[in-house]
Amino acid sequence: MATYGPLENKLVVLIGGSGFVGSHVVEELLARGARLRIASRHPEKAHRLRPLANLGQIQFARCDVRKRRSLEAVMQGADAAVYLVGSFSGDLEALHAEGAGHAAEAAAANGMQSFVYVSAIGADPESASSYASTKARGEELVRQAFPTATVLRPSVMFGEEDKFVNLFAGLIAGLPVLPVFGPEAKLQPVWVDDAAEALVNALADPGQHGGKTYEIAGPEPIAMLDLHRRIAAAQGRERHLVPMPDALSAVFAKLPLSPMNADQWTMLKAGSVPSGEHPGLKELGVAPKPLDLFLGRWMSRYRKHGRFGDKRSPA
Repeated sequence: MATYGPLENKLVVLIGGSGFVGSHVVEELLARGARLRIASRHPEKAHRLRPLANLGQIQFARCDVRKRRSLEAVMQGADAAVYLVGSFSGDLEALHAEGAGHAAEAAAANGMQSFVYVSAIGADPESASSYASTKARGEELVRQAFPTATVLRPSVMFGEEDKFVNLFAGLIAGLPVLPVFGPEAKLQPVWVDDAAEALVNALADPGQHGGKTYEIAGPEPIAMLDLHRRIAAAQGRERHLVPMPDALSAVFAKLPLSPMNADQWTMLKAGSVPSGEHPGLKELGVAPKPLDLFLGRWMSRYRKHGRFGDKRSPA
């Protein structure tokens, strides 16, 4: 009989679990025998995950994190919880901070064993970015309500279905000349499955990881201009990449059709690499995998003739 470890048969609530990161956390938790309650404003978006679970192993609950009672309801009877909500639009104070604080309060009131809050590298109450400042406020409120919570601060997360690498991949595939915002800005992208494994490791061992903050990132920093070059090369395309001055990038970020908004531009300019002040993936038992390990395979659909195209032929 298979044994799964400390999360076997434990009920874990994933608040905001229907999104990109949540789906990978779901897979990791199911593999460890946990029972799941996916709580989201649109839980039906996670119904595609049903075939991965055994009968009765996964539940779906509608939840609005802006409403305290909604959070309290989905936390009833659970053993652990993860707060995954992240957005660049809407009331970020309510989504990242107040909602997280109320969730942590409900977790403590229900006697939960562990709570993980997903923040971001660069979280800072003084940041000019609303995303970064409200994530920092969320960390503070979570700690007040659940002192043994684990805070994860990931760099940009990448995966085959992400909205980061695929955003630039689509632009590179369609435009022979492409402006590059923040060309020297350094990111240290982390594979979403590595992030999911780290998160679940923290959830499974609150005695070791509770009360700590981790900065999780990939194995190498990559400048934005270099990232564009790697994506173009993986597509087998020759592109003219134009580094944009910061002042001009800031103007473009405010335009309606810009690929990033002003808040995203502020965070990009600041970069997304670990500060070195906190432990990372190694301390969570994960060896990070580089973007280049996956890029060639993932970019096949963007090549001139799709997966059957010769990636060495310029287009």
